[in-house]
Amino acid sequence: MEFAQQLALVAPVLLFSMVAHEYAHGYAAFRQGDMTAYQLGRLTFNPVKHIDPFMTIILPVMLAFLGGPIFGGAKPVPVNPRNYRNYRRGDIIVSLAGVSVNVLIALACIPLIIAVGMLGQAFPELLRPMFVLQLMFMQGIVLNLVLAAFNLIPIPPLDGSHVFKYLLPPQWSLQYQRIGGVGFFLLFALLSFGRPLVNAWMAPAFFVSRVAQQLYIPYLLPNPFDA
Repeated sequence: MEFAQQLALVAPVLLFSMVAHEYAHGYAAFRQGDMTAYQLGRLTFNPVKHIDPFMTIILPVMLAFLGGPIFGGAKPVPVNPRNYRNYRRGDIIVSLAGVSVNVLIALACIPLIIAVGMLGQAFPELLRPMFVLQLMFMQGIVLNLVLAAFNLIPIPPLDGSHVFKYLLPPQWSLQYQRIGGVGFFLLFALLSFGRPLVNAWMAPAFFVSRVAQQLYIPYLLPNPFDA
């Protein structure tokens, strides 16, 4: 598949997945008593409100061009944990909301692939658009599982760090949270020089993706563009 074709398939799926991730954070914060995202107009699925030039556009394009796993991020939804009715409980719920939504999207793509395959088989005139939809939903499984695993990496300010800090003794937790200022540099170093660690961390995501593949393979449509 050519770079432009891959990007055309991945871009809308990745954008929706990232927006849904951030919306989930904002909605969970709203339910926990924090109105910040709502008041700033970020509690919306409008992608324009969530686009970050580097994380949403430059990084995914660069990774796609380099042939690596494609992921990215949207502009973080602003939240104020001080407004949560229960600080610790709210922090954990809000932090895991985005990851949970990504996993749910990945799981939802499985029956969608099957349904689209059955439609394509029943109505041959719809084969081309149904084939493209299947490819997009297949990307949706991998992308969302990778996004979920990536965001669970316990490096501040990623979502996983908001859970991991509560597993540490108080003094260690304070020191751990202070590395948030250089968290993105640590993450960049991990992605650049710690590929074996990243691959090991991502292994469960790719395992689930392979299991899902076994479920939908019988319903995959033939490529009508090869004819």
